Amino acid sequence: MNKLSKEKQSLVLSHLVEGCSIRSTQRITGVDQNTIMRLLVRAGEQAQGVLANEIIDVPCRFVELDEIWTFVGAKQAHLPVEERDGERGDQYVFIAIDADSKLIPHFTVGKRNDETTRRFVWGLKAHIRRSPVQFSTDAFACYPFAISTAFPGAAYGQIIKHYGPEIIGEKRYSPAKVTSVKKVRRYGMPNPECISTSYVERQNLTLRMSCRRFTRLTNAFSKKLENLVAACNLYVYHYNFMRIHDTLRMTPAMAANVTNRIWGWDAILPA
Repeated sequence: MNKLSKEKQSLVLSHLVEGCSIRSTQRITGVDQNTIMRLLVRAGEQAQGVLANEIIDVPCRFVELDEIWTFVGAKQAHLPVEERDGERGDQYVFIAIDADSKLIPHFTVGKRNDETTRRFVWGLKAHIRRSPVQFSTDAFACYPFAISTAFPGAAYGQIIKHYGPEIIGEKRYSPAKVTSVKKVRRYGMPNPECISTSYVERQNLTLRMSCRRFTRLTNAFSKKLENLVAACNLYVYHYNFMRIHDTLRMTPAMAANVTNRIWGWDAILPA
């Protein structure tokens, strides 16, 4: 990797955030897959530092929280019971998005449990301004306590969706039809019209399409948790600082006044 030019490294990273797998990136760029993996991990570490240092005290009015499923090594049901709480198996990427700027101020990778939820919500405190902010989530039971303790006094509402019976022959990857949606006030006085998870759910789709290891029913899954975290850091850096949002006509970081310019890969390329 040290022999790669900056232009070649940038080309490799650009393919990785546009939905290409490691092997397809190898075929397109001619760079060995082991070199690509090392570049991914090191660039991901650099991106993590940029996200931690640049996205601080961002004023947000409406923040939506959600989680997206993936897995490391093997799906949860295929693992021995004693390994199911470790790094292998099902993993979830908890994501927050600012509904106005579409900025991703924070994300956390881990199991879908109370511990990861608390770590995610408390980690979010370092990135957004605590003054009037309204949170919206789905019905996941771990959110209310985590939000009430990390952001006391904040307005918070949940979207409760009710689903119809599953259609025979349409399993797992074809979710049941939503029959009703209810908005519930949990804390404070949230604006009912702004209790929504639409933006963060659309963000989940963008992540699935932009990062190959999130594509369902393929062999492009993450083999190590370290690689998954690096890929997420790379994606969020590219999304926040480099990618022009179609509606905003600028990057989310510019819309949130985190920066006044479009960034490039130079900020995270390994020295």
